[in-house]
Amino acid sequence: MNQVLVEICLRIKDLDATLDFYTNLFDFEVASHRKFPEDKFDLVYLNSPGATVQIELTYNYDSEPYTIGNGFSHLGVTVSDLEKMHEICKASAYETGELRGLSGGTPSYFFVTDPDGYRIEVKRAK
Repeated sequence: MNQVLVEICLRIKDLDATLDFYTNLFDFEVASHRKFPEDKFDLVYLNSPGATVQIELTYNYDSEPYTIGNGFSHLGVTVSDLEKMHEICKASAYETGELRGLSGGTPSYFFVTDPDGYRIEVKRAK
């Protein structure tokens, strides 16, 4: 039996701020936006060029802010120019960590935090 991972769901509080983060800071595109006003939620699916997994943003209209569980760590994104992306993120309003390398090695990643507190590891593409 073949199995394919197709989506990862993030529950979000501010749809506009989250869409700005993923579509303007990164180059994700909105694949679809389904509204369910009778149930008071929206589902937005984001595509990243070249990826087969979508991010599903679940926006509940009347929800309190979510608590991210202590078992969740981060999502990962690769970029062709790590240093340039780091500069872009540092110049943004988003919390951005320093460039780091494993075991003190050559810097190969950093973390940036989205509006809902989800951490994104940005890594150098191989």
